[in-house]
Amino acid sequence: MSEFEFFAPSYTIREACLQASSFLAGHGVEESRSNAELLLLHVLEVERSVLLRDWSFEQFPQEKAEAWVQAVSRKAAGEPVQYIIGEQWFYGRPFTVTPAVLIPRPETELLVEAVLEAADRLWPPEGDTVPTVLDVGTGSGAIAVTLAAQRPRWRVSASDLSPDALEVARMNAARQEAAGRIAFVQGDLLAPFAVGAEGSASAGLAADVLVSNPPYIPADDLPGLQREVRDFEPRLALDGGADGLDPYRRMVEQLPALRQVPRIVGFELGMGQARDVAALLEQYGAWDEVRIITDYAGIERHVLAIRHADQL
Repeated sequence: MSEFEFFAPSYTIREACLQASSFLAGHGVEESRSNAELLLLHVLEVERSVLLRDWSFEQFPQEKAEAWVQAVSRKAAGEPVQYIIGEQWFYGRPFTVTPAVLIPRPETELLVEAVLEAADRLWPPEGDTVPTVLDVGTGSGAIAVTLAAQRPRWRVSASDLSPDALEVARMNAARQEAAGRIAFVQGDLLAPFAVGAEGSASAGLAADVLVSNPPYIPADDLPGLQREVRDFEPRLALDGGADGLDPYRRMVEQLPALRQVPRIVGFELGMGQARDVAALLEQYGAWDEVRIITDYAGIERHVLAIRHADQL
């Protein structure tokens, strides 16, 4: 990769942005202009309105030049801009992200909305009964923290196999003032919630809702992912086994070990996987309704299973 050359006294902020955008585009970065603007906001530590107001006549500050060169160079090498700036917005809230966690995607907001809507029908917000929710493979905590923030009365527990991911999730719970309402536990899928699970404070938890966005990329597809994902996002959170469905099969196999089968199960999936996972849940036979939800691109992205009656 050629070196990004930048001479701060020679450029206005706008010219710096245009130069960086051209440099990024030349290195295969998609949406190079928007990436350059995000990096500018981060390096200059200003809001977008201030940036646009000042960038045509303000000189780029000399003291920020080194940080600017480093940020643009990292992006040109393929690193996701979210890791560079350390943040991604999800469901209207800023979340801290590091290379220890997947970057939250907009389509996952649809899973959150579906769970909120289904749970509100079973446990109305104005009622006396509130659900206990498990978020399995929490990563950044985007799902768990958002659910706890949207429904402060809910009891939420979140698990992840990665201790580094759990640390990020705890940071985000504190950032959204939900730390006291979420229990975090390390473990593989549903194992830390099983009755008798050793060393888990959440063992035997009676869960009403299970939600998960687990690894679902088939192992053979990993080398073909775009470089931002393949080279920078954690493989542990991507690799779903030979066909990408291993985590779903294992979670269904683990359901009998829980104190009770959740009345709502919501999964996010990869392209072409929804019907197989829906069939897996239908075969288990614990829910009255199993439906598929499409994302913004029309891809069958989520499966939602609901048991409307209070008992099996």
